[in-house]
Amino acid sequence: MSHLFELALVCREADVEIVSDALMEIDALAVSVEDADADTDAEHALFGEPGMPAPKAGWDRSIVKALFPSEPEATEAATLILAQDWAEDVHVQAIQAVPEQDWVRLTQSQFAPVEITPEFWIVPSWHEAPPQAQRIMRLDPGLAFGTGTHPTTRMCLRWIARQNQAWPRVLDYGCGSGILAIGAALHGAKNIDAVDIDPAAVTSSRDNAAANGVTLNPGLPELAQGEYPLVIANILATPLKLLAPLLSAHVAPGGHLILAGILSRQADDLKAAYAPWLALEVSDEEDGWILMTARRPA
Repeated sequence: MSHLFELALVCREADVEIVSDALMEIDALAVSVEDADADTDAEHALFGEPGMPAPKAGWDRSIVKALFPSEPEATEAATLILAQDWAEDVHVQAIQAVPEQDWVRLTQSQFAPVEITPEFWIVPSWHEAPPQAQRIMRLDPGLAFGTGTHPTTRMCLRWIARQNQAWPRVLDYGCGSGILAIGAALHGAKNIDAVDIDPAAVTSSRDNAAANGVTLNPGLPELAQGEYPLVIANILATPLKLLAPLLSAHVAPGGHLILAGILSRQADDLKAAYAPWLALEVSDEEDGWILMTARRPA
């Protein structure tokens, strides 16, 4: 039997939501939350009296569990989480193999088409497209890195759809499944470099592009060369700050930089990190996540 790998993180009640969101953003196949004090004297239920709200929104200490396709991916996820400025009270409990279930059937039962705009939808292969959809991306949740269900992905795709430009050259830095690069291609963009540090993401991007009848140039980060009218990076705030000189240098005169994977309270940090090169502003917000954009003077 093949195995997936489970990353278990112990965190405070206040950190559960941000940890869970971050794990989904860095491509966990599934995330669940349990009481860290279950089966001990410290265990407490979250159910109140009938008709009354629960006494608390969460446990004092929780275990957030996330599934990844391989042990290196689970380890990398733990490293990324612990590197965040908000993670000082987050600790790794375990990384362990778990038997793989029938993830195809599981994801098919859980996911429906995702609306990006009224005209642009992400539709799993087993679903019919909604009648109002004029542009369709075929992508199967749970079988790729990044599937359009997270607010950061939706905001990036929504920005691309609203611009509706046939960009002559695009850089998707940290491409994951290639979803943003494919979204740009479906709106007419050409010469799209989709790069990621993970070779599995490069393969996934190539396969997903072929399934959607578009052409990308997937590769490792060194593939990115020169300036681009559009640069997109949907990662997390800490690596985005470190990448500020690199990403800014890739934006062509008059070009756009689109950043996501950022929490609302991290906006000022990102503005400061990019200030020597570009003036970032918040362009969209959803469920506590923001989209930040900048345009380099022509």
